[in-house]
Amino acid sequence: MKHLLSVQELSRAGTLRILDTALELNQVTDGGTKILPTLRGRTVVNLFYEDSTRTRISFERAAKRLSADVVTFSAKGSSVSKGESLKDTALTLNAMGADMIVVRHPSPGAAHRLAHAGWLESSVLNAGDGKHEHPTQALGDAFTLRAHLRPGAKDFAGLTIGIVGDVLHSRVARSNIFLLGILGAKVIVIGPPTLLPVGIENWPCEVSYSLDAYLPELDAIMMLRVQQERMNGTFFPSELEYSRTFGLNRKRARELPEHAIVMHPGPMNRGVEITAEVADSAQSVITEQVVNGLVVRMASMYLLIGGNVSVA
Repeated sequence: MKHLLSVQELSRAGTLRILDTALELNQVTDGGTKILPTLRGRTVVNLFYEDSTRTRISFERAAKRLSADVVTFSAKGSSVSKGESLKDTALTLNAMGADMIVVRHPSPGAAHRLAHAGWLESSVLNAGDGKHEHPTQALGDAFTLRAHLRPGAKDFAGLTIGIVGDVLHSRVARSNIFLLGILGAKVIVIGPPTLLPVGIENWPCEVSYSLDAYLPELDAIMMLRVQQERMNGTFFPSELEYSRTFGLNRKRARELPEHAIVMHPGPMNRGVEITAEVADSAQSVITEQVVNGLVVRMASMYLLIGGNVSVA
């Protein structure tokens, strides 16, 4: 596979190949080797049409840890703000000899268009396209789940994962639902009907409108940010009402099994989908998700442009 655009293009074997490679890279870097020569002489371009802090910095650090030359391109202050099309930007980057384009774009399908329109010779890695997908976030989350709940396992059979909140606007939720399904986990999506996408009953998950009913069954719970910036109407009465019904507080966290972990892709709205007390608790692996996202992005880059192993 030349590109990584969607988790739905991955097989279970391909997913495990990325996770196993990430584990090996993590062990090497933890052992003191912070910079690896793997991508020396390669150029990675971060092409970001949306504001980002965590994802942009994570991709920059991943590429630099593999010794790649990194160019970060923001739409603001570039020729894009003057009306340059995605095609012309791609042709320019191709002429400059980029080996990989990491793209974040507000339009679903933009990464796929960039990869398959014939404008580029380089690999394309989707860093989030609209409400569609965010594959490396889901892979990082799977790495975290595996480390805590299934060390070394080849699948997630027997695990039950709850994904709670604004699924409608969340590319992270979509990628996680499908990737966890590939790995054999049971996924329960929980939220108000107004924040669940049409057709979700055809996705590999169960759907519930009650958080409290499922807490004792969950091995992990992933709280999603309420994405007010993507909302052009009223999806729930108030933030207070949302928090009372679907927020994870200390009382609800106590209903989880003792081994269960609490996740959040960030950035968090503390006091809305999760309280500060739970976000900072021993159950929380939220900061660990950030670290694991880095090693998974290193693994994805290595397999796509540095190694001889396919991620298909």
